[in-house]
Amino acid sequence: MSATAVLTGVEQRATRRISRRLLPFLFVLYVIAFLDRVNVGYAGLEMSRDLNFSDRVFGLGAGIFSIGYFLFEIPGALIVERWSARKWMARILLTWGLVTILMAAVRTPRQFYLARFLLGVAEAGFFPGIVVYLTHWFRYEDRAKAGAIFMAAIPMSNIIGSPLAGWILSRHWAGISSWRWLFIAEGIPAILFGILTLIYLTDWPHQARWLAPDERAWIEAELQREKADKSKVRGWTMGQAMRSKQVILLTLVYFFAIIGIYGFVIWFPTIVQRATNLPNMAVTLLSALPYVAGLGAMLWNGWHSDRTAERRWHTALPLFLGAGCLAIAIRASAHLPLAFLCMVIVGACTTAFMPSFWALPTALLSESAAAASIGMINSVGNLGGFAGPFFIGYLRTATNSFAPGLAFLLVSMVLSGMLALFLHVPERAPQVG
Repeated sequence: MSATAVLTGVEQRATRRISRRLLPFLFVLYVIAFLDRVNVGYAGLEMSRDLNFSDRVFGLGAGIFSIGYFLFEIPGALIVERWSARKWMARILLTWGLVTILMAAVRTPRQFYLARFLLGVAEAGFFPGIVVYLTHWFRYEDRAKAGAIFMAAIPMSNIIGSPLAGWILSRHWAGISSWRWLFIAEGIPAILFGILTLIYLTDWPHQARWLAPDERAWIEAELQREKADKSKVRGWTMGQAMRSKQVILLTLVYFFAIIGIYGFVIWFPTIVQRATNLPNMAVTLLSALPYVAGLGAMLWNGWHSDRTAERRWHTALPLFLGAGCLAIAIRASAHLPLAFLCMVIVGACTTAFMPSFWALPTALLSESAAAASIGMINSVGNLGGFAGPFFIGYLRTATNSFAPGLAFLLVSMVLSGMLALFLHVPERAPQVG
């Protein structure tokens, strides 16, 4: 057998074993994370009426999560790079599970704001930490596919969460409001998986007893080679990376895209309910459809981005398509089937860009510079998670229409796509086969 054939065999075995060991578990963690982050959108079907919250109050409370997230994000990404992903992720899961359960005790707007702020603080560092963690195990050539599988948890959390929320909202146990049970039921898995994370995850390949010795040696050599190659091209410090034009552009791309994601996720169930007057269970089932489409779009876009070794257009085109469909939905609001179909495509596009986008920072930077930059991109970018829900609620209260808020999302998605095209990404050979 030739050396090339041996190398190919080790490559395939190592990549397959790492993927099977890590990606399903990380996928489940992110399903839990995103579910706890956006379940307020489903709880709002009953919560706002029960507590007499205006759309402005609800939008502010939903969005304020991102303020707490912003303040504690960058340290979390650095901790994963320099300390232990396993221990840090376990801490995050345990604390956000507890805060999610505490959401069930909310009775006033101030309590709502505080609980959402604390949830953001508790979860800060999780997503960029996982993005950094993937660089410890996957080569650049495989990173968008790996990221797509992990990030597919975003649409999957809504596919699972929508009917689950509808079922819980139809229950009335022990005289407690159904929306309160929603927070309790969806906070418990985070605590359980926080404990399991300490047992299951491995921080680095050299610690992985579940890899064969030749597989460990191969992945460590590949990642070391990639690090050396990037250092020759651009040996930035953390400070230089965070001040660079490229990182600032990445941050702006993500900020405007996140306005679209969270504005859509938080408000879509309410928009559907008010447009159709359907019961909660029907609303939540309809609300799952954009994420069914988004799951396929995200996986295909990540696969095709890796296959062609192209990142910018795979980031920009879904955002442009989503903005175009959103424009049609606004104009066709009187024709519910057409408007709803367009909104399904919008929802799919708000997540389809993510695998190719998150392959960009690690294509440009390595080690702590990449970790700090990913933390900054995600923390500042996630301020869009405040702007999207808040401005839709504010403009809905001011104008008695969702159209101005949706137009705000449309403009943000177009800006995000345009900025992505200004990025300068090192060229890589496309994958063959």
